[in-house]
Amino acid sequence: MSKNPVVNAFSASAYIFLVVSIMNFVTQPLRDKPDTFFAPITVLFVLTLSVAVMAFLFFYQPLMLFIEGKQKDAVNLFVKTIAIFAVITIGVLVLLFSGLF
Repeated sequence: MSKNPVVNAFSASAYIFLVVSIMNFVTQPLRDKPDTFFAPITVLFVLTLSVAVMAFLFFYQPLMLFIEGKQKDAVNLFVKTIAIFAVITIGVLVLLFSGLF
């Protein structure tokens, strides 16, 4: 992805918002219908895709740096990305529990 931890963290956040928005839009007509056999299958497909996307966003550049022998830079990038993502997550939780959204 990027060697900028802010870009990586916000890309992960944008991906989450995109997936939730699409799932909310797509399932709107299905709200009054009971779940079928395919509901848990779909959830597992989305979960697997999300794990792969998040792995790419969080681990690809640090892994490349690690392979290049820049272990300190790799750990630094990974920790900064996680820290920024944690701040974004806390911000979303504050908005959720404050009742603004």
